[in-house]
Amino acid sequence: MNDLTLIQRVFELGPQVRYVATGRGQNVTLRQRDGLAGASASESDRYEELLVNPALLTLARQRGEIDCGGLRYLVVRYGNFHQVVVPRPDGGHVSVAVEPDADPAAVAEQVVGMVHTEHEGGEET
Repeated sequence: MNDLTLIQRVFELGPQVRYVATGRGQNVTLRQRDGLAGASASESDRYEELLVNPALLTLARQRGEIDCGGLRYLVVRYGNFHQVVVPRPDGGHVSVAVEPDADPAAVAEQVVGMVHTEHEGGEET
């Protein structure tokens, strides 16, 4: 599945999804729901996907691999939203901003399922 298809599938999880991005190295694809209150600037989002999220994933993944059973996802709680960051098996990531009243762990588990289905080349059930 290409990045735009994955992004669309994540948006289909519901109106709690504010923003979806995919990142692989210097390649970042970003989409934001229209009409958001408290949205961050698109340039700021781009740097988050290029620098912040990969760095957080590297640190958490290395810690998780020591004796925690690995890393499934990260959740960062900003003032206006939760940021869910899911590592991809190819080294990239998927980043999803969800509304502050949403359940970020539930969204994270759904995105983890999509990412693993994508990597296995199958269809999600």
